[in-house]
Amino acid sequence: MARTVRSEGRLDTVLVLVCVVLSALAMLMSRRTREQAAATLRTTVLAPLVVLEGQAASVRAAVASRDALLQTRGRATADTLSVRAVADENAVLRRLIGLSARLRDGFVPAELLPSRAGDEFTIALTTGSDAGVQPFLPVVTADGLVGMVESVDHTTSFAITWAHPDFRVSAMSIDQSAFGIVQPHLGAGAERWLLEMRGVPFRAKLDSGTLIVSSGLGATYPRGIPVGTVIGEVNTPEKWARTYLVKPSVLPEAIGPVLVLLPARAQRGVNGVWTTVAAADSAARAVAAAGDSLARKAALDELAARRAALAAQLADSLAAADTIGGGLSTRPAPRVMTRADSLRADSVRARQRADSIARARQTGPPPDADRQWDAQWDAEARR
Repeated sequence: MARTVRSEGRLDTVLVLVCVVLSALAMLMSRRTREQAAATLRTTVLAPLVVLEGQAASVRAAVASRDALLQTRGRATADTLSVRAVADENAVLRRLIGLSARLRDGFVPAELLPSRAGDEFTIALTTGSDAGVQPFLPVVTADGLVGMVESVDHTTSFAITWAHPDFRVSAMSIDQSAFGIVQPHLGAGAERWLLEMRGVPFRAKLDSGTLIVSSGLGATYPRGIPVGTVIGEVNTPEKWARTYLVKPSVLPEAIGPVLVLLPARAQRGVNGVWTTVAAADSAARAVAAAGDSLARKAALDELAARRAALAAQLADSLAAADTIGGGLSTRPAPRVMTRADSLRADSVRARQRADSIARARQTGPPPDADRQWDAQWDAEARR
């Protein structure tokens, strides 16, 4: 190994000396001769090196261009995300402003603060007792119920969300056909962020998509706050009651600015404040049902009018038959043409009855015989 190192060192020394000698000769040459020699070297010995240098320059330019393109795309993506985030925040704020306009008074707006470390079920709010906030007040957004105020300071407060293990709310279906208690599902994985409605009477069956709202039973949550929508029924050992899985109206990642309802507002109630898609659908169904009932009533009225007209025609035909039987008119009774077989049968029976009455009257004594009998009776009386 020592010989190899020693031989490589000698080779490097020889190459250096050769380069020095060639440099000295190049300096002694004329300018034209040096240029010709340099051109000859570039086209012969240095040609592969020149090609490699050109390829390396192209690669460096491509890498620099790709880096610039990636940076541009990254900035554009960041700008798009920021614009989308701003748009989403503006939409949330507009909806919250709409909710506050419907409430009019009796609430305190609040922003979220960084929550306690390791507590994902509690939120900190930028409002406290100085603004009238008290424990056990409901916290809501434009989508529905968030939770309840747990503790209050002068300028801040802490509230538990619907995902807290201690959360409970008395709830009912939007059509008031089922009542129960809504609490966290406490399942595994993604099901942990769902709710369940327990204690629903066995006779009350809820369909998927049914809106669940607070029932107002108790002193914390007023009636009519959206809690969630039914996903399906959960099989439990309880055979006297049903349990339903509920998707919350306010998702954890969507909790932003909130409103804290004050006691006066909670006592007055919040009926009709939250306008939801389910409520709009139920209203549309009610309007359609009302329209159907009006159409049904109009059809029944038209049918009754037709029956009355047919009855009047039948009465006229009977009157004409009686007139024929009494000898007051010799014109035959008009025939009533109807589509109903029952009315046709009634008209036939009426004509038969009129004919029988006419024949009975014709079998009686003629009017001239009566006058002759009266004359004979008067003559016997004078005698």
